[in-house]
Amino acid sequence: MNETMQITLPDGSVREMPAGTTGLELAGSIGKGLLKAAVAIRVDGEMQSLQLPIAGEAPSVEIITRDSPEGLEVIRHSAAHVLADAVKQMRPGAKLWKGPPIDDPRYGFYYDIDLGDQPLSAEDLAEVERRMAEIVASDVPFVFEELSREDARRLMEEHGEDYKLTTIDKIPEGAPITFYHSGSFVDLCKGPHVPTTGAIGKGIAVLALAGAYFENDSSKQMLTRIYGHAFADKKAMEEHRHRLEEAKKRDHRRLGIDLDLFSTMGDLGAGLVLWHPKGGFVRHKMEEFWRQEHLKAGYDIVYSPHIARSDLWRTSGHLDFYADSMFRGMDVDGADYMLKPMNCPFHVQIFKSRRRSYRELPFRWAELGTVYRYEEAGALHGLMRVRGFTQDDAHLFVRPDQLEGEIDRVMAFILHILRSFGFEDFELNLSTRPEKFVGAPEAWEKAEAALRRSLEGLGLPFEVDEGGGAFYGPKIDVKIRDSLGRSWQCSTLQLDFNLPERFDLAYVAAEGWERPFMLHRALLGSLERFFGILIEHHGGAFPMWLAPVQAVVLSVGERHAERAQAIADDLRSRGYRVDADVSGEKIGAKIRHHLWQEKVPVVAVVGDQEVEAGTVSARHRKEGDLGSITPDELAARIEGWSEARV
Repeated sequence: MNETMQITLPDGSVREMPAGTTGLELAGSIGKGLLKAAVAIRVDGEMQSLQLPIAGEAPSVEIITRDSPEGLEVIRHSAAHVLADAVKQMRPGAKLWKGPPIDDPRYGFYYDIDLGDQPLSAEDLAEVERRMAEIVASDVPFVFEELSREDARRLMEEHGEDYKLTTIDKIPEGAPITFYHSGSFVDLCKGPHVPTTGAIGKGIAVLALAGAYFENDSSKQMLTRIYGHAFADKKAMEEHRHRLEEAKKRDHRRLGIDLDLFSTMGDLGAGLVLWHPKGGFVRHKMEEFWRQEHLKAGYDIVYSPHIARSDLWRTSGHLDFYADSMFRGMDVDGADYMLKPMNCPFHVQIFKSRRRSYRELPFRWAELGTVYRYEEAGALHGLMRVRGFTQDDAHLFVRPDQLEGEIDRVMAFILHILRSFGFEDFELNLSTRPEKFVGAPEAWEKAEAALRRSLEGLGLPFEVDEGGGAFYGPKIDVKIRDSLGRSWQCSTLQLDFNLPERFDLAYVAAEGWERPFMLHRALLGSLERFFGILIEHHGGAFPMWLAPVQAVVLSVGERHAERAQAIADDLRSRGYRVDADVSGEKIGAKIRHHLWQEKVPVVAVVGDQEVEAGTVSARHRKEGDLGSITPDELAARIEGWSEARV
């Protein structure tokens, strides 16, 4: 048996260490700073706890630090373990299910717990957090243990953990069953965890309560989901708390009411949206811009019905793979019709409506198509998750020799549209062929190579999710980062080898018939969700080109009302969205109301001096005092801000 091992580090250097060396010992041998920052290691690509021995004769090892994305995930996983320990101290009869780290702009982890007849309230979360801090301060080690199935069941039975027993029963035969102990607390877990509870640090918080069904099955027990977060240090947590407070102020559901933009529920039904006049106008401007840009980019606008016979959805495969997300059918003249969950089969039908020649391709067909999908009531969330929404959809049908050029066009178009709405920070992801797929492998290879080259040509960083594509084709996803640093998935470019096959799509080529490449493409995702993102990104203070009211002319006193109204009427007749406020309120109150409560970009005041000079005293919400300007100058300013989309 070898008494030493050769460990290869990421920089290519090789370090000789005693056999059985732990990650902690390796980090310490490199430097005290690294030892302090380390939270886990990656051994030959597999994450592992620092406190465990490094296996193998010549492994490649990477030390994971607390400020890296992987390190934060380990910290958050460990914090979830400590949260469960704290809850069990407060509610000894509580039964645990699972507590993973998560990728969420608000939270870093959660734990689902059955609290029985001793529930927790929001007021109890401070006590949970206090106890977590005590456990962290105790700095007890996380101790790994692997048990046989029989011993594992016995341990969980002793602790009364019924849900863990169910989990053990689902672990495949031969797979390891592992636990982590910290003090008197033990949890079924494969890890990795930080070496001690103290290594979690002080950047932890317990944030919210929610409900979650056991195994995500609505027919089973409702558990309490406790959300928390953890960061590398306390300062980062405090910054996150500040962002959460800002997010509350910007919550699109609250601003939707305050600014009278939209509403949901009432007698309408859950997950359905009513666009009020102001919100409807913003949507109109979004749609107007969307159509103009598509026409300039060489797209054709198409329209499709809201329902179709179930035969269409059977051919497309939706009834096989997507039925749970579709509403039940309706009888029409003895035939079964269904609300559309997607627009793509309709665009396929347009392609099939007549014979197509290779000389006609590519086809670029775009639609603002309203679709309907069934979402569980508990998943509905304002405009972000609804049951009826309008998708900014497009489908492209291209020849193989056109594929790469069209992908480049689409990616440039996506970034142009998103930048026009004020987004500049993007995350791009390429998802490649999964184990189970349809279509020819060579077609997948051609498509993936074209997608990759297009991403490389943009000069922006991107991640590759190997095997993460849908069964019917590879894709590029684009996330936008908003003003609070949160990421939102919006744009998608998806190749589809399934629908052309199912619907037997073909065009007349120079020699016989050929099947086109089909690309699905969404820019904003859905108008409802994107509108919700816009509200929160801008805090309800829309840029001039989107603002439902661009300016309000305010009268100082009753004798100025006629002049203020005349200026507003004149500007409105020229196409500017300008109102007048000639009420008897004090001018300071009027300014505050329109600039800060109604979030109008500009207010223009008319008093004695302005009437005499034929001017207004203007103030911009962001730029401040604009001084004394004429109504024509105000119009020119509004025009300039609108063209600049600010």
